Amino acid sequence: MLWAGRMRLGTFGVLLMLVHTAAAACEFGPSPYRATGIVCRMTKPAALLCKLNQETAQVIQTAFRNAKFPNITGERSMRLLGKVAYELTNIQVNGLSIERSEVELKENDAIHIAIKNVTAFFKGTLTYGYAGAWFLQLFHSVDFEIESSIDLQINIKLMCQKDQVAADGSDCYLTFHKLKLHLQGDKEPGWLKQLFTDFISFTLKLVLKSEVCNEINFLAQVLANYVHDLAANFVQDKDISIDISLASAPLIKANYLESHHKGLVVYKNYSDVFSDSVFSPSLLTESRMLYFWLSEHNLNSLALAAFLDKRLVLTFRGEKLQALFETEDTEAQRKAVQMIFQGTSYNDSVAKVWSLAHPQISLQPEGTVVKSLVAAEVSIFPAGEEPLMVLYMEKEITVTIQAAYAEKKLILHASNSRSVLWFWWVSLPLLNDLSIRNFLQTMISVAGIPEVISRIELALTSLMNSKGLNLFEIRNPEIITRKGYVIVQLDFSFPNHLLLDFLEKRL
Repeated sequence: MLWAGRMRLGTFGVLLMLVHTAAAACEFGPSPYRATGIVCRMTKPAALLCKLNQETAQVIQTAFRNAKFPNITGERSMRLLGKVAYELTNIQVNGLSIERSEVELKENDAIHIAIKNVTAFFKGTLTYGYAGAWFLQLFHSVDFEIESSIDLQINIKLMCQKDQVAADGSDCYLTFHKLKLHLQGDKEPGWLKQLFTDFISFTLKLVLKSEVCNEINFLAQVLANYVHDLAANFVQDKDISIDISLASAPLIKANYLESHHKGLVVYKNYSDVFSDSVFSPSLLTESRMLYFWLSEHNLNSLALAAFLDKRLVLTFRGEKLQALFETEDTEAQRKAVQMIFQGTSYNDSVAKVWSLAHPQISLQPEGTVVKSLVAAEVSIFPAGEEPLMVLYMEKEITVTIQAAYAEKKLILHASNSRSVLWFWWVSLPLLNDLSIRNFLQTMISVAGIPEVISRIELALTSLMNSKGLNLFEIRNPEIITRKGYVIVQLDFSFPNHLLLDFLEKRL
């Protein structure tokens, strides 16, 4: 039952995964783009890339073997033989090969999928009986094999239900180029095979079409739900998540599919609102396979949620702390280390850095500008004594960050960093020495900010990989910032096993 649906698993599974589009069944208001926080565009080259590979074919064959086809019964009056009744039981797939597949995007309509020259072999048992004119009754059972050659055409239409995608694959057609019935392994024509082939073939075609197309429709709906759950999981980490509900009707063009999502941040009692998006389809091109558009508001809301969840806190001990305070070998550096740590080792000391307020993010052509009020403190733990905080400061830091992605890692490069000291407290007056203060200022700019950026790189890379991003083969990604939004554009290879593993669990 699942056989034909799996034949195009590689293509429309990817389409559903990467493009959460929907038809105009949902009402989005007169200016739907105004509420768009995230956009995904997948171009036709991405759809054409998703051809069936060997791994996909293996799962299709597994689906064939596990499928439960209904018994086929019928009867027919034959001259001289009387009424002939038959039943085909234990129908199973005994072999499968697929020659090629094609994808076409029908503008403002559907995703057209054509699968050419599918050769499938079925086996089972034929039981037949007939009553002759002289009351002669014969009943017999023989094993059979059916050899078929089929073209399959599917039009996948995507609709919106409850603010998420529902797929309709009921527009499905099967064309049979060959359907041969072989009895008891005999490949040569015989009177029995000839008798049953003629009037069983018609019934068999109807049953196969019904079962295949019904299963394709079911599979499309299963994949749509899977896509939504997978995407929702990707944009959620503990109490922070992003609402991926549809924000507007999709664009289905001849060269790309595009979906629009609200992108509102969800965090405990925090309520996000967004209604002034600057998105327009003209902001994206068609030269790459996949595009993501994200609004400045979306990133700011994520930063706020991270702040409210107390995630913007870093600590430094041991070698990391030593690296911060030994960026240079000068008299001011040695004096600062002696005064601050008072002979306590780096392993018995800790520095803590955290954000005092919600970081403000501004997307500009030169990069992502982050402005944040941060606090830093250093505490020592002398042997046999109470812990002592020896340094505390508050600074307003502004830094421009350029982002890139390479070798399955997020890369953040900081530039144009500026800091303003708002508050300063030390346990020893000697630390107010101007040379020591200058050293600390330099240490923050030269070592502190880059180390914080490095920690953020590692944390975000780890988070994305935990969601499976490293399973994709991403090629030549570009992260382009503009005033008020950022565009991520890339080419990719899709990891078929994600969908295949999911479907195998449900076979």
